[in-house]
Amino acid sequence: MIYLCVPSRNEAATVGLLLWKASRVLEGSTRKYQMLVGDDASTDQTDEVLAAYVKALPLTVLRSEQPLGYAATVERLLQEALRLSDRHKRDAAILMPADFTVDPESLTEFFKRLDSGADVVVGEADTSLEPDRWRRAVRRWAPRLLGSRVRVLGVRDVVSGYVAFRLIALRNAFRDRPDRWLATDGWAANAELLSWTAAGARRVETITVVERVDRLQRPSRHAAWPRARELWAARRHLVKPPVPPPDRAPKAATAKEPA
Repeated sequence: MIYLCVPSRNEAATVGLLLWKASRVLEGSTRKYQMLVGDDASTDQTDEVLAAYVKALPLTVLRSEQPLGYAATVERLLQEALRLSDRHKRDAAILMPADFTVDPESLTEFFKRLDSGADVVVGEADTSLEPDRWRRAVRRWAPRLLGSRVRVLGVRDVVSGYVAFRLIALRNAFRDRPDRWLATDGWAANAELLSWTAAGARRVETITVVERVDRLQRPSRHAAWPRARELWAARRHLVKPPVPPPDRAPKAATAKEPA
């Protein structure tokens, strides 16, 4: 079973199209799937859009009436996937943004990596289509801004929000953090989630995905200098994941061609 986890806040213009395109890809795979959308107290027409798709797709909407924030929404989605699954060693959750900047066709590469034995697959962003050079620079320098506590061997884009996790890796990573997994938010939370899960994963792989910022239907939420300051400030809240035993030490991530 694949659980497609989509955190969303005020993405009415794109979340429906993303779900529909993703469903076409998922239906072409050999696995069953369930879509989970975390609607973080959207104030646009997101609830109306999702209501229509609930009738047509295997979709569950987890809506919060008060804003939880990105990290808490992601936690809620992944914990729901863990709760629903009875086969954590086989099943996987794929975290995907709702803004449609990444083509759902790239999901097929995640399936291949998972089927070949990877526990974590990171979609590293090719930001060549981002016209703002300062935004590109912040993405590139994010690992250094966050510091060594969230570095993952072989992964350069630790703030990616497009990642696949085998559920057993998630369960093992956060078994001692049952209430709140993540201490940060936004990009820093992505890095925190990845570093903790990868720490005990047997195999971590990467693929390259092209971010299509031209598909955004709203103003970008990524202002370069405020984002850089947020990342720098977040480093003091980060906790390095525990060192796994030698037999659980992850292999270095291996990169794949652009999806």
